[in-house]
Amino acid sequence: MTHWGFVAAAYGVTLTAAAVLALASWRAMVTAERAVEDLRR
Repeated sequence: MTHWGFVAAAYGVTLTAAAVLALASWRAMVTAERAVEDLRR
């Protein structure tokens, strides 16, 4: 057993967390834009 499995797991967790954060911020931005559009009407 080498340390590469642990390295790969940590890398995967990091990438997954980054993807979740990016998706959450994108959805928040889209939601805010829709709210602004609704307020303008």
